[in-house]
Amino acid sequence: MKSATYQQLLKISEDNRAGFILLLDPDKLPLDRLQKRIDHAVAAGVDAFFVGGSLLHGQDFDRIVLEIKKEAADHPVIIFPGSLFQISRHADAILFLSLISGRNPEYLIGSQAAAAPVIQKMNLEAISCGYMLIESGAMTSVQYISNSLPIPRDKPELALAHALAGQFLGMKSIYLEAGSGAKQSVPETTISLLRKNLRIPLIVGGGIRTPEEARQKARAGADFVVIGNFFEEDGNHARMREFADAIHGG
Repeated sequence: MKSATYQQLLKISEDNRAGFILLLDPDKLPLDRLQKRIDHAVAAGVDAFFVGGSLLHGQDFDRIVLEIKKEAADHPVIIFPGSLFQISRHADAILFLSLISGRNPEYLIGSQAAAAPVIQKMNLEAISCGYMLIESGAMTSVQYISNSLPIPRDKPELALAHALAGQFLGMKSIYLEAGSGAKQSVPETTISLLRKNLRIPLIVGGGIRTPEEARQKARAGADFVVIGNFFEEDGNHARMREFADAIHGG
């Protein structure tokens, strides 16, 4: 299967700087505000877009992905699926997530097996990703929906063991997720330990609310920093340039 989008992401991480990924949640961003948000993001220096939410279904998702792709120019648009319904041929790729920090078989392989034939039929690039929940001080949406425990934030060696398992299983990326509504973001000690031991891109997101915090994730070793919820609040989207400069400057 094609891997052009993954190679594009690798090129960003090989330029000795972290990449800035903007997460667009269609549940929280009305269609009439989409164009302005994407135009602002491109001008601010966002490197790629993730798109996904926990509620949106079917044709609405397909239509929204198409609109995002039209506006995003040559920036990668990658599905960050919240459910089996969030697959679209209009995206450049889909982040093929397996919740390797948990023990719920539905999110380890069940949903993936159901989605795989659809993705193949669409000829949609699948970027395999070991998805790991890190304790954040609050019950997050993904923790509730997946019915799985996060890795304790004071156990970086446990996070490393899971990340290495994902890499040895052939996954192309690892995603450390504090989660939507997180009180605390992923600790820099965990990021740094994984970066020193992994050979695949490391993505970090959840609970990042300031440019300085984003800079710390990049300096600790995140190849990509994902921010979404912060920019959904009125007025905060104007600060995207600050976050981009912080992440790119490392």
